[in-house]
Amino acid sequence: MAQPSPKKIRLPIHGVLLLDKSAGHSSNDVLIKAKRLLNAQKAGHTGTLDPFATGLLPLCFGEATKFAQDLLDADKTYEAVVHLGIVTSTGDTEGPVLHEREVGVTREQIEAVLPQFRGEIEQIPPMHSALKRDGKPLYEYARAGITLEREARRVSIHALDIVDYRAPFLTLSVTCSKGTYIRVLGEDIGEALGCGAHLQALRRTAVGKLSLDRAVTLDVLGSMPETERVNALAPVDALLSSFPAVTLPEELARRFLHGQRLALGKENLALPETAGRVRVYRAADDVLLGTAQLMEYGVLAPERLIATAGS
Repeated sequence: MAQPSPKKIRLPIHGVLLLDKSAGHSSNDVLIKAKRLLNAQKAGHTGTLDPFATGLLPLCFGEATKFAQDLLDADKTYEAVVHLGIVTSTGDTEGPVLHEREVGVTREQIEAVLPQFRGEIEQIPPMHSALKRDGKPLYEYARAGITLEREARRVSIHALDIVDYRAPFLTLSVTCSKGTYIRVLGEDIGEALGCGAHLQALRRTAVGKLSLDRAVTLDVLGSMPETERVNALAPVDALLSSFPAVTLPEELARRFLHGQRLALGKENLALPETAGRVRVYRAADDVLLGTAQLMEYGVLAPERLIATAGS
């Protein structure tokens, strides 16, 4: 009788994989595949990309999962291709065409309507979205032919610029706050132009300060020797690069890792000029200890700690 093959032992891997997601896969699917390729114990993503979308999807492993929320809250940058003149049921290529219109729109006309979509705007979340109502995502209601009332939400469009326009395809660069639906933005721009639109393609190019520069695809990760795949990971503090750093000597670092508040105002340390969230390191080895709130009078209050930093 054949012996069952031994179960593979998952490894305690810590870091961030900057994944360049391809089209046709859900964020959860690629997370499972990446976790398997890295043989990692614990993994999570930092916000989803629609299956038809491509681009940057940071995946967190081990201790990095403690800081995934920071990227969920971060601004995002996209390159979006808007197909003018065709409206679909889903606002993208996934749904059937509802109607078509002639596109007699000039670049000057597009430039004239874009200012109304910059800054703080209101968006009505689409029915084909993962927002939940009574425990069910909206897309389940939509698939059943049910349309529910949705309240408009305020989002911020920090930058909105034309990259290219070759009618009927309009390529835009968008930097926006969390919770922004680029599909809805494309539809609304189409309506403002009087021709309607849907999103033909979407590529995320940045999340906070993270970009596609060091991103790898699943195919590239899978082609690496198994023992070298961990080298594709960025360190945990790549998620925290927007926060100022505080470095502690050995004794203060030990107390910080025990969750103690520290009165740093009395210490001869280089501290940020303003209160707020900081990343904390140990001076002896420059190891990340976690995040904290630097409060008035130089009080450092631990927030999320790295469990492996004390070992």
